[in-house]
Amino acid sequence: MRGGNLWQLGQSITRRLAQADKKAITRRSFASEAELKKTVLYDFHVAHGGKMVPFAGWGMPIQYKDSIMDSTLNCRENGGLFDVSHMCGLSLKGKDCIPFLEKLVVADVAGLTPLTGTLTVFTNEKGGAIDDSVITKVTDDHIYLVVNAGCRDKDLAHIEEHMKAFKAKGGDVSWHIHDERSLLALQGPLAAPVLQHLTKEDLSKIYFGEFRMLDINGAHCFLTRTGYTGEDGFEISVPSENAVDLAKAILEKSEGKVRPTGLGARDSLRLEAGLCLYGNDMEQHITPVEAGLTWAIGKRRRAEGGFLGAEVILKQIETGPSIRRVGFFSSGPPARSHSEIQDEKGTSLGEVTSGGFSPCLKKNIAMGYVKSGSHKAGTKVKIVVRGKLYDGNVTKMPFVPTKYYKPS
Repeated sequence: MRGGNLWQLGQSITRRLAQADKKAITRRSFASEAELKKTVLYDFHVAHGGKMVPFAGWGMPIQYKDSIMDSTLNCRENGGLFDVSHMCGLSLKGKDCIPFLEKLVVADVAGLTPLTGTLTVFTNEKGGAIDDSVITKVTDDHIYLVVNAGCRDKDLAHIEEHMKAFKAKGGDVSWHIHDERSLLALQGPLAAPVLQHLTKEDLSKIYFGEFRMLDINGAHCFLTRTGYTGEDGFEISVPSENAVDLAKAILEKSEGKVRPTGLGARDSLRLEAGLCLYGNDMEQHITPVEAGLTWAIGKRRRAEGGFLGAEVILKQIETGPSIRRVGFFSSGPPARSHSEIQDEKGTSLGEVTSGGFSPCLKKNIAMGYVKSGSHKAGTKVKIVVRGKLYDGNVTKMPFVPTKYYKPS
């Protein structure tokens, strides 16, 4: 997922709707609105009071009738239902689909147990991140993955280019882009109890990172126990013709406790969980090691390499990167993307990539990149916000403890 600071955008939109002339807003939005793609849940969002904004070429809800603050807290306390159908799901198939994919990502795909998945990174020749993705090994000849909406075109072009070369050498791999399906994310403490009402499968036997194909609310779905909030929950790939009915059923079974939740709260939730937002916290010039994702590089892959940019990345693992992604608490107004980070003597250390006010902690949080040596928890820094210096300190992430459902 990517974009500017969505929490900040949501607050701006809320103020505009409250203070500005709505006809003027309608006029300004109309031309671009006609060009935006719409998920099958667009009318569902509008009916529930969704404030629709352009995002990665799609019209998406930034928030609903409640505030982003309240929506964030409700997801942590009860649950949130997100439409993430703008993201791109695809399947790779064929007896060589795993060796093909391992040329493009850092994960040990072959080492995954069937029906399990992992976060991984697509890299370029310089070791930079093209995109991050959750990939699942369905079987030895079927990989299911989801790539980010804003990276869809470049990701698919990248995969296709390498697939053509791979097949030209006799490799057996093909793909299917799941444009016939929609994607819902159900997150929070009530996610499993509510979803259990809609399927016969025992969800207590599906752990974080695991995948199933099963019927939910009468539709054949792909279910992954994962999410982007730090909470327990699921991403549900559902045939598009069944998506609205499934969304309605989830809200009904929760008796109003699970609420439709927009991109604004999704951004504050993922920031509290210390998760990267591609386009902010990860870019094509940032390696997985610099981004703090060394854990996603499989042990076998570290020994063998074989993925794009492996020479750069493996050297960084051995000698250490020159910059590192870290978390911060800060005083004053919340730090935003591109706020400069200095040491106490005024020397520039790096910059903030994501920041905002944490609804759960009631304090400012941020993440960014600093020079190695200034990355240890407790390091005191100064953060420049609107030309003024404010105190900050490096802290470990996640800011809010994660609650992933794992075997005890």
